[in-house]
Amino acid sequence: MDDGFLMEVCVDSVESALNAERGGAGRIELCAGLVEGGTTPSMGLLQVVKQCVRVPVFVMIRPRGGDFLYSDREVEVMKADIRLAKLHGADGLVLGALTEDGRVDTELCTALLAVCRPLPVTFHRAFDMVHDPLVALETLISLGFERVLTSGCDSSALEGLSLIKRLAEQVSVLPAALRGGITERNLQRILEGSGASEFHCSARSVRDSGMKFRNPNVAMGASFSASEYSIKVADVSKVRTLNAIAKNIL
Repeated sequence: MDDGFLMEVCVDSVESALNAERGGAGRIELCAGLVEGGTTPSMGLLQVVKQCVRVPVFVMIRPRGGDFLYSDREVEVMKADIRLAKLHGADGLVLGALTEDGRVDTELCTALLAVCRPLPVTFHRAFDMVHDPLVALETLISLGFERVLTSGCDSSALEGLSLIKRLAEQVSVLPAALRGGITERNLQRILEGSGASEFHCSARSVRDSGMKFRNPNVAMGASFSASEYSIKVADVSKVRTLNAIAKNIL
């Protein structure tokens, strides 16, 4: 890329979307449920985010957390969400589906891609759950996905660096967007060693709630989730720092 690596920030709120753009993100991935790895956001969120930012907004299409083996009803939901996302101004879509034996579900992905077009589509980190990533990559190319989001089938992009490099060497037509555990401390090493052209992160920090009255005895989510009075948002300074690192790599 002439202007360095492209930085995509995954966000789950208007505040985070604005902060990502202010920090220099080249693209936003809009999600809900980031604690579950990202699920489909509300169309209200998409509509307002599109009114507030100028960078492209790619929308996650994932009807639930958990695995990527979907029922017929879940597929209906995915198709409906794709149509609505297009209607409300999505610039691209992010999705993925697997068979029970850990292969890319070519039949379902073909059907979903047909609904997505003419928008570009990213195959998300379902890729990191496949049985054979090299075969899966060739499948995604044949299906027509524009990019793949991966941590190299490991817990983080740094841990999966060797596989990411192999994937990047295998093909040049499907950009790899790195994802997983990317920080200002490891970004340069990851980008220089991967061969990828894009990277993906949340770059979040925690801000305190503005609530003055707080009930300490009630939690809205699971016991392991963050307090309702601690809100995670994309951090402008973190986004800016990561973007600067990426743009200084030749």
